[in-house]
Amino acid sequence: MKDIENIVVATDFSPIADHALDEAIDLAKKLGARITLVHAFEYPVYGFPDGILVASAEVVGQLMTGAQKQLSATIEERKDVGVKISPVLREGAPWEEISAAAKEAGAGLIVVGTHGRRGLARAFMGSVAERLLRTASLPVLVFHGKEAR
Repeated sequence: MKDIENIVVATDFSPIADHALDEAIDLAKKLGARITLVHAFEYPVYGFPDGILVASAEVVGQLMTGAQKQLSATIEERKDVGVKISPVLREGAPWEEISAAAKEAGAGLIVVGTHGRRGLARAFMGSVAERLLRTASLPVLVFHGKEAR
């Protein structure tokens, strides 16, 4: 197994994602690794019987600005943990963008939290963690929501 020098941590800014990040920080300390914190999102598109509604440039700009501020705040809260954390903000399907960011960063591991949704909630919202597990070309460490409580 190759040495893990960089750990990509996916975040949606939820308490579960924060827990996964904190666990990744502990692991990074033990390995002497750095962390790349990735937030990926898709532009909102709404379907109607007569067509679709795509978010305006203003809305997209607000989403990007808000996400960048939240990434910075998440890192600022952990500035004294002794691990270098770099932010990455990407637009696109989250599981694809997280995997691409991990490849670009030369990561040896992806860490993600999962909400553990089932039934209709899972059908409508999907599972980024599950898609990462199925498609990522490197190991994925998943923290379940119950662990964050």
